[in-house]
Amino acid sequence: MTMARLTKAQREWRPGMPRKRRSTKVMFASTVLLLEAFVMFFATLVVFGLRRGEFPPALILGVGIALSVVMVFACAVLNKPWGIGLGWVLQIVLILTGIFEPAMFLVGALFAVAWWYGIRTGIRLDREAAQRAREQAEWEATHPDQAAGPAQPQTP
Repeated sequence: MTMARLTKAQREWRPGMPRKRRSTKVMFASTVLLLEAFVMFFATLVVFGLRRGEFPPALILGVGIALSVVMVFACAVLNKPWGIGLGWVLQIVLILTGIFEPAMFLVGALFAVAWWYGIRTGIRLDREAAQRAREQAEWEATHPDQAAGPAQPQTP
């Protein structure tokens, strides 16, 4: 029986190391992209049902499912410098799917607003969390006797 491979973070972890905080911006963006992937999948089924006489069914299903998969993949690369840019491109693509199903113009626009709001709010919350962490570190540096936490009661 083989053991599971450890991730880089697991290999580098040492007792007492502070846990790296997850980005709120990335969590919000991932949520929007995952919801869009589901909507894209169901919109594909709608176009398949309504327009399969106008477009080849394999093309409808192939493109729609591929877009859903790309939206899920984009969640994995949001930490990369180009990840948010890919998300913006996907917002435009989702809006443009309205060419094939007009309701998607509205759905895509609403998701683009949710994307913008999630990114903007996530950046603000990440900045505030970083500021709180800096202030906590400064306080702990100036109060080393209190930074270790409450003292354990002595038992006789």
